Amino acid sequence: MRATGAGVLDSSYSWFRLAATLAIATVGSAGMWAVVVVMPSLQAEFGLDRAGASLPYVATMVGFAVGNLVIGRAVDRFGVTVALSVAAFVLAVSFAAAAAAPSAAVVLGAHVVLGLATGASFAPLIADVSHWFSRRRGIAIALAASGNYAAGAVWPIVIGSILGVADWRVAYLVLAGIVIVVILPMALFLRRRVPPEATAHADAISTANRRSADLSLGTLQTLMAIAGVACCVAMAMPQVHMVALAIDMGCTPVVGAQILSVMLAGGFVSRVAFGLVADRLGGAMTLIVGSTLQCFALALFLPAEGVTALFVVSLVFGLSQGGIVPSYAVLVREYFPAGEAGSRIGFVIMVTIVGMALGGWLAGVIHDMSGSYTLAFVNGIAWNVLNIAIMLTIIARTRSPRRALA
Repeated sequence: MRATGAGVLDSSYSWFRLAATLAIATVGSAGMWAVVVVMPSLQAEFGLDRAGASLPYVATMVGFAVGNLVIGRAVDRFGVTVALSVAAFVLAVSFAAAAAAPSAAVVLGAHVVLGLATGASFAPLIADVSHWFSRRRGIAIALAASGNYAAGAVWPIVIGSILGVADWRVAYLVLAGIVIVVILPMALFLRRRVPPEATAHADAISTANRRSADLSLGTLQTLMAIAGVACCVAMAMPQVHMVALAIDMGCTPVVGAQILSVMLAGGFVSRVAFGLVADRLGGAMTLIVGSTLQCFALALFLPAEGVTALFVVSLVFGLSQGGIVPSYAVLVREYFPAGEAGSRIGFVIMVTIVGMALGGWLAGVIHDMSGSYTLAFVNGIAWNVLNIAIMLTIIARTRSPRRALA
């Protein structure tokens, strides 16, 4: 007999759905990391500078930002299975178009569309999962968001291996086939909708446990948006430019991809760990802890020299910052009405992605101007400090204490 009402929340089906969501997100996010690994290849083939070679990543993230918002609304209307199925076809076409591109401009356009379709694999899935959990919402959101980092741990190794025997165009064609074969059947597992009575129960719990602040909801969301941009400008520097940085230090592209995979494997672990922390401390405190650790890890890159140091510091960075972005989704559920979760989470996640795009491009510009990544890391640290200051302000203006979810 199918569980109804409160019984469906945190149920065995909820965890099964979460596992399917994680698998879809891992494959659906492949393009975000593929473009990072092939950046040096694009630079060499099309005769670009480092800032120019960063633009396909920026294009991917701009599309990704819009996709998180637009596809989130489509999910509300048509359901997540339809949205994911369409996104899988668009991803495959985008990968194939980039692989056949005769110029950097065509590559850039393909990555905008690729990023748009990738949006189906992040905020819409996070918002969907948040409705199936109550007591364990923090860890559920963290695991759903971890698909992005699981992709970062897996795909750089896969693509790096392909680059060892073929070019980046072949790697993109392989990805085009994989997204169709994996996402389409997995999306069918998510056809079931949360029962209305379960939604009502979750809404009642959320209302009883909502936090309030001496700020209007508009001001609060604006502060969260600025904080999201700031933390992700800082986060983007090592994530986007790690392969290029490793090559600058004399490593091969394969080793650079391995270092990036180690970083993002650490990010996966930290997202899960911070999800458990969020269930106890709440989104704001969890975000401050993660942002503070990220700032410390960024500073460690400044004296790092050699491949061993890059491996170690990249792992520390990954373990430090993985819980930051999912904490924004927890924050939204704590401070805003449950009925606004989809649009609010979509918006906040969108601006964090804008921060990633801006940070990736800024790091390339600073590298071209200064001849190294040193000032790019300093720039990231400054943005990180801004994020911490904003979150401390929100906590200082919060009136009601956080209570445990029933």
